[in-house]
Amino acid sequence: MFHIDDEVALAPARPWWILTTLCLAVFLVVVDNTIVNVALPTLALRLHASDSVLQWIVDGYSLPFAGLLLAGGEAADRFGRRRVMHLALAAFAAASFLAAISHSSRELLVARALMGAAAAFIFPATLSLVNSTFPDPRRRTAAFGIWGATVGIAIAVGPIAGGYLLNHYWYGSVFLVSVPVALVAIAATALVVVESRSPQVGHFDGRGLVLGVAGITLLTYGIIEGPSWGWAHPTTVAVLLLSVVTLAGFCALERRTVAPLLDVRVFANRAFSSAAAAVAVSFFCLFGFIFVVTQYFQLVRGYSPLSAGVHTLPFAAVTALVTPVGTWLTVRIGARWVVSGGLTLMGVALWWMATLSSNVAYLGPVVGSMMLLALGFSLISAPSTSTLMNALSASQVGAGAAVNETTRELGGTLGVAVVGSVFSSVFGPHIVRAFAHWPIPPYAVAIAERSMQGALVVLTRLPHPLRGALRPEVVNAFMAGFHRACELAGTVTIVVGVLVFWFLPGPLASATRDPE
Repeated sequence: MFHIDDEVALAPARPWWILTTLCLAVFLVVVDNTIVNVALPTLALRLHASDSVLQWIVDGYSLPFAGLLLAGGEAADRFGRRRVMHLALAAFAAASFLAAISHSSRELLVARALMGAAAAFIFPATLSLVNSTFPDPRRRTAAFGIWGATVGIAIAVGPIAGGYLLNHYWYGSVFLVSVPVALVAIAATALVVVESRSPQVGHFDGRGLVLGVAGITLLTYGIIEGPSWGWAHPTTVAVLLLSVVTLAGFCALERRTVAPLLDVRVFANRAFSSAAAAVAVSFFCLFGFIFVVTQYFQLVRGYSPLSAGVHTLPFAAVTALVTPVGTWLTVRIGARWVVSGGLTLMGVALWWMATLSSNVAYLGPVVGSMMLLALGFSLISAPSTSTLMNALSASQVGAGAAVNETTRELGGTLGVAVVGSVFSSVFGPHIVRAFAHWPIPPYAVAIAERSMQGALVVLTRLPHPLRGALRPEVVNAFMAGFHRACELAGTVTIVVGVLVFWFLPGPLASATRDPE
């Protein structure tokens, strides 16, 4: 049974209030991971940021987030989940304020890193608290459904909120808005959330913590920098190889440790591993897609930041409506059919997007493919999270929550890195070939091939006849990269969807465990 403080006796009277508070904290962390996407074109212009810097503005949040999640899970289990979440929310608010007042890409990257570090101590605590607040398997699954719906809605609401703020205020407003939300979450946590800890807090596994954090950070860093260094570059290979060696050492150490930070034997559980893979791949596709589609809306179709956000509203609506349905289906037919079906739908949606042209009607192919993508995503997150957490014993909950979010962050980071790399590998050479036939200075070509924003800036400085001739070529270069990125993401999703079908459990009633 979970060890909790005396005030846990109040928990049965207010579990849904606790869940509401936890969802607010989750919403804050996730929305800040997506709200910045709609601001990328603005940041590229105001901060003179290249595609590489733009990826770091996104991934600079994810690197410390992913790297410190194991530390966040351990701290929550050891010192109290509410206490850790409370302090982390305060740190998140402070870092958000620093991001809002930043005046250079370097200052913004530092603030984003601090925000990601704080988020790493918030997310595992919320999952662990959901698990301890709802001991009944079916109520716990329903709670995870609401938790998962919050994640999906936050992902979709981010671009809309960011677009509105950019349409009315300066770019720092997309970060400043997190401060009042964090303050409300801090107050609600103090009022309604009850403290809980792991029932088996043994000797502090310092060596495991260092190796785990180092291995995940190196892996995330290698993934982020791979596109700019080159995947076959010696530095990329060295960093990724070092991460593999470090993580292998972490696994070997944890198998020999009496009280390990993470009982790595849990990965032998096929349900746990398959659920983690499904979460990672769904976020791989989603974050990669968001990275390019926000630029597609603004730079190709000419939408304002607010309009670009509003045009993603169908995604939010489908996610909010379907995620609880996915939870309901999981209880009745099992995660196997729901999750693998969701991955397949995401893959089909991405392949559909790979056929879109630059001027295709929004009310039709564009909105239809986005809604299909949202439908697939909505069937994956909550059932996978519930399956993963149900596969754990009470003493593994904190570390398991960290693993769940680590796979989510690694998947999203890899999505931005790989999709961005595939896009750039097609866009850049296309621009160079198109500009080679015209009297354009080499430095201007170098700027244009770095990003779509850079290419459009170069076009504005060319004579009108030349601008008219090259504009279609720039758009074609973008769409070529967009199509190739969607094809890759769609293929990965469909393949993984087929594979996880064989390993995920059947109906929940026969697959859950009682955490007590």
